[in-house]
Amino acid sequence: MPAARIRRSYLARIPLANRYFRALALLYPRAFEAFDLSGFDAIVSSTTAWAKGVRVPPGAIHVCYINTVSRFAFAYDEYVRTPLARPLVDRLIAWDRDAAARPTRFVANSRNVAQRIAQYYGRDSDVLHCPVDVDRFSIGSGGGDYFVAASRLLPYKRIDLAIRAAALAGVKLFVAGTGPAEPALRELARGSTTTMLGFVSDAQLNELLGDARAAIVPGEEDFGLIPLEAAAAGRPTIAYRAGGARETIVENQTGVFFDEPVPESLAAALHNFDPSRFDPQQLRAHAEQFAPQQFIEKLREIVERVYREHAAT
Repeated sequence: MPAARIRRSYLARIPLANRYFRALALLYPRAFEAFDLSGFDAIVSSTTAWAKGVRVPPGAIHVCYINTVSRFAFAYDEYVRTPLARPLVDRLIAWDRDAAARPTRFVANSRNVAQRIAQYYGRDSDVLHCPVDVDRFSIGSGGGDYFVAASRLLPYKRIDLAIRAAALAGVKLFVAGTGPAEPALRELARGSTTTMLGFVSDAQLNELLGDARAAIVPGEEDFGLIPLEAAAAGRPTIAYRAGGARETIVENQTGVFFDEPVPESLAAALHNFDPSRFDPQQLRAHAEQFAPQQFIEKLREIVERVYREHAAT
């Protein structure tokens, strides 16, 4: 998109706002409500928390593509992890519930998220799975002797479980990614079978996934792109049987599951895993079902349908 068409909120003028964005959380509702959307009759937003709360002109539709219900609202203890913030977060939760009533229609990125929208917001939603940029990946050899976990390093991602499981199973694990939990995870990985890689480029991720025995998804994902990115690189995934992984993995065809969120359960799956059972071409074909063009066409159909229905009423 041309830079001239991008409109940023006033928060972008705050020094180091990108690094310390969590500290600005109480300012986000007002910042998003302040966007001037006059002159538009159809607004499409993508959000995990804030964009659903934008104010739209009278008569306009707002189709909100929602990647998850706000984590501070439904998973406070594992996401915020400090009781001192509770009074402030309660204010955000109240705003979040009010904002959730504003969009004309929600489009959830998975059936998993659609269930959360129904539970926490009391609203129905269409389901349209996230697109995967399959062209970023090419089928690899699968000849490496390691597993790989690629993730934003946040506590709920459960990378700690993967590190402990790899040690129990005596297998190599590469962890790619950065985030607030990185210092603690590096300490946990010290002297173990896990290597912490930090940030990796797209090209490096393609190589890592393509040569791995399998990718690992140790926590419950809202949707989770890694099983599909691994499939695009011709590699299967070992995932916790919960959340979005149940929608992106075909059991015994594109990956396998472990059933308990404990290191011993994942370690058993790692120990028994046989990568030769999986066909790289079949894995690639599975990933291509989630290609961006198909997503764009389906989202356009939903927006046009909502527009017609709104106009009719």
